[in-house]
Amino acid sequence: MRVSLICLMSSVIFAFEAAAFEICGDLRQGELVLINDGKKTYLKAFGRDEPPVFSIDGLKLQIEKVKWDVQSVHGVAQKKVTPSKKDEEHILREQKDLKAALAKNINPNADWKDGFILPVDGRISGQFGNQRIFNGIKKNPHTGTDIAAPSGTPVRAAGDGIVILGGKDYFYTGNMVIIDHGEGLKTVYAHLKDFNVANGDKVKKGDIIGHVGQTGRATGPHLHWGAVLDGVRFRPQSLIDLSGKNCRSY
Repeated sequence: MRVSLICLMSSVIFAFEAAAFEICGDLRQGELVLINDGKKTYLKAFGRDEPPVFSIDGLKLQIEKVKWDVQSVHGVAQKKVTPSKKDEEHILREQKDLKAALAKNINPNADWKDGFILPVDGRISGQFGNQRIFNGIKKNPHTGTDIAAPSGTPVRAAGDGIVILGGKDYFYTGNMVIIDHGEGLKTVYAHLKDFNVANGDKVKKGDIIGHVGQTGRATGPHLHWGAVLDGVRFRPQSLIDLSGKNCRSY
């Protein structure tokens, strides 16, 4: 009987350990977290308007709601705010290329596990999630982080990966590069003055992929840095030092 009881207790303990998992990062709208379920480590992104409850392994976890800022931006060329019918053709090309690139998963490796760095040093001039009013006209919420820097400042690949888009002369984003870091994670680099990579190129963290510019809809030289996981856009700074963030076990 005692042996059976010990075996039963061991089974219960094993089952408990197998069900335990760890989450590193902030359970907040617009954030990226690292999840370890005891079998694998993977990423989960919470969108700008993420619902208040996240369910995992039978648990319901609360997602913190963020009060996003609303910014008024003046001095934007009016044709960039209210595009003409001719411009709509260019916008459709941009939307088509962006949608196709974000739907691609060509990187067979989990390069994201090697970590990320800031792609350029500079002043944060626009935060993810903020909604902008251009010349008095309300636009969609901001999908990335803007980093202001002098025109021509080198832009680095934030992490290892494969280039899946090198596009020029887009209406909104100007010259843009997108990198696939594996397992559905991509980073976006827009408003570039120029870039020196092409589709299919493998890049390493820190490689110079282009230079800060003012192309597309931009009022000054800066880098628009974006991040997307399985179609969900999130605050790109949450990529930095993922494993070093606050971790909780459940």
